Amino acid sequence: MPLASDIAPRFAQTDAPLIGALVERWSPRAYDRDAVVSPDVVDVLLEAARWAPSANNSQPWRFVVAHRGSSEFTAIHDALMGFNQAWADSAAVLIVNIAETTDAEGRERPWATYDLGQAVAHLSVQAQHEGLHTHQMGGFDGEALKAAFSLGETLKVVSVIALGVPGDVDALPDALREREVAPRQRLTLDELVLRSA
Repeated sequence: MPLASDIAPRFAQTDAPLIGALVERWSPRAYDRDAVVSPDVVDVLLEAARWAPSANNSQPWRFVVAHRGSSEFTAIHDALMGFNQAWADSAAVLIVNIAETTDAEGRERPWATYDLGQAVAHLSVQAQHEGLHTHQMGGFDGEALKAAFSLGETLKVVSVIALGVPGDVDALPDALREREVAPRQRLTLDELVLRSA
């Protein structure tokens, strides 16, 4: 039984030396259904998110954390769409990432989703450091999640994280298995950076 962690090479082939957690980070879909991530470890990841930078130190991120087997986990999984439902139930934890788009005085927070993204990136890198993997998902019913967790109008569901330990690749549907073992690719810096003459 090939595990997601056995599919090589999963390390990023970087053009510059990066820290290990960034080189080793990737987003599996095959998770070990028996692996458990303790609440204490999840708290460490959330602490990393808590210390992310934000505009005016507004800290506009909020999270719903659900461990496999809980009713909250089921509610999040039920709100996932497409292929995400086919694999995310094997993750140990699902986390809903929420941006608070308006402050207490009703003023818009234009950078809230950007700031949330930084917090989630911190969480993801800390997860990798802890020997865990994350997979970000955008395919979900945001209104269903807002209703399930009684989220107010100022809160916007931006993404959902699957968190856990890589598992059996063969447990995935064929189309997802192919994506799981495909070589990792990125655009070059020359394609990404707009350089001045």
